[in-house]
Amino acid sequence: METRSKLNLAAFFVMTVLLAGAWPWVAMAQTNKPAEKIKILIVYHSREGHTEAMAKAVAEGAKKHPLAEISMKPVSDVKCAELLATDALIVGSPVYWSNMAGEVKTFFDRFSTDCGVLPPTFQMRDKIGGAFVTGGETSSGKEIALMTIVAAMLGNRMIVLSEGQALGAAATTGDGKLPVTEKELTEARRLGERVAQVTTMLKHGKTK
Repeated sequence: METRSKLNLAAFFVMTVLLAGAWPWVAMAQTNKPAEKIKILIVYHSREGHTEAMAKAVAEGAKKHPLAEISMKPVSDVKCAELLATDALIVGSPVYWSNMAGEVKTFFDRFSTDCGVLPPTFQMRDKIGGAFVTGGETSSGKEIALMTIVAAMLGNRMIVLSEGQALGAAATTGDGKLPVTEKELTEARRLGERVAQVTTMLKHGKTK
């Protein structure tokens, strides 16, 4: 009987040691779960293809981040559910009469008319925002157009980032026949990459 008790005690001791040794690995497995993806919605209006080219470059930059889940589409195709679910929104527009295109303004108007984004809730609050534009001439109103997009985001309590240029990325397309330059596309990529980085920092607390 005494021998059996000693064997039981020894077995208990061995199991305790094994479990104690395994626990850190179990804890590590729990804490090393894959990080949640960040959702980035890139929307634009484009008639000649220049703003769409910039949108694609923004997406390329954002895709450099391994956690980025990218959705890119014209403003007219955006559904309320995906707007409200996104972590970051990047909006692109051609410059029409020194302002954002009417289609892009309608997109922002739909925040409240269709999607129910209203004060005091402000469902877009604390989501990351960014902007890019294309315009015919150097002084054709690109900065004003960028500011109107940024103002719409700030009015919705979003956190707006800039990259590429002071207020966002921009391209000059002349009479509409000039292609977007590689320098301008690079600026758009930098915008997308920075939005992805900061969105991850905001959502997960550190850059992955």
